[in-house]
Amino acid sequence: MPRPVTLFTGQWADLPFEEVCRLASKWGYDGLEIACWGDHFEVDKALADDTYIPRKQALLEKYRLRCWTLSCHLTGQAVCDHPIDERHRRILPARLWGDGQPEGVRRRAAEEVKDTARAAAAFGVRTVVGFTGSSIWHTVAMFPPVPPEMIERGYADFAERWNPILDVFDEVGVRFAHEVHPSEIAYDYWTTVRTLEAIGHREAFGLNFDPSHFVWQDLDPVGFLWDFRDRIYHVDCKESVKQLNGRNGRLGSHLPWADPRRGWDFVSTGHGDVPWEACFRMLNAIEYDGPISVEWEDAGMDRLVGGPDALAFVRGLTAIEPPQQAFDAAFGTGD
Repeated sequence: MPRPVTLFTGQWADLPFEEVCRLASKWGYDGLEIACWGDHFEVDKALADDTYIPRKQALLEKYRLRCWTLSCHLTGQAVCDHPIDERHRRILPARLWGDGQPEGVRRRAAEEVKDTARAAAAFGVRTVVGFTGSSIWHTVAMFPPVPPEMIERGYADFAERWNPILDVFDEVGVRFAHEVHPSEIAYDYWTTVRTLEAIGHREAFGLNFDPSHFVWQDLDPVGFLWDFRDRIYHVDCKESVKQLNGRNGRLGSHLPWADPRRGWDFVSTGHGDVPWEACFRMLNAIEYDGPISVEWEDAGMDRLVGGPDALAFVRGLTAIEPPQQAFDAAFGTGD
């Protein structure tokens, strides 16, 4: 049976949740990866109001949709980040920002991620996708010279802040899937290795596979799937394209999305450089059987065109059968 295809609601959180449900259902999505911002899923209300989760479930049922995953990218970002500044104030609710004192913001964000696990369990969802933040991302250029002890402290800080969070995930039977992404503690292959080592390879902490961030870093997304096959807890279909021409830089040059001077950009799924067929064949090989979530982002395309366009592309990929199923279909099972 093909894997379900969901729509990540993060880029649609300016719309009312019911409107996103209506659109996703009309286009033919099987469900949603629901963002914990806007009115899509409010963690504090889910835990405080006994009617909140049943009302969300009723809306999903009304539009014949399901939810396998919640997203806490925005709150997770603030758990480890340094510095905490106006960027975080723009993405966090006022109750988490508070007076803006950095350590207070980090601690409130950590408690919110714990509560997200509790709310997910109550909602019947077993995977939460998100970011971790990082206290050492600002050292990525390695100048001024970065002493090794500073990097070690960064991973120790991550472990100190996230182990108590993961204790709650274990308690309620929910997994956290970290999206490997620049600005996070794990942003490429080797930082992922080091991040898993820092928390002793806890099963509560896995990975959200999003190859859009691999392409512009010149990482191999297919090999990553194989090497971390036991940690792939969720898959996002998000796309990026490289535009390196001798002037455009790989780091983006502080230019906005869709600016032609960028060295890379996000585009609608199927319109970029991700080797999708090879990725899906590898997903079959590692026996990933979870949802495929379209994270649509393309500043140069109307999202009401892009949403169904991406779904049609991904449906074609989900038709790539696992090896044994393909063999059985061609030659029979021998029974």
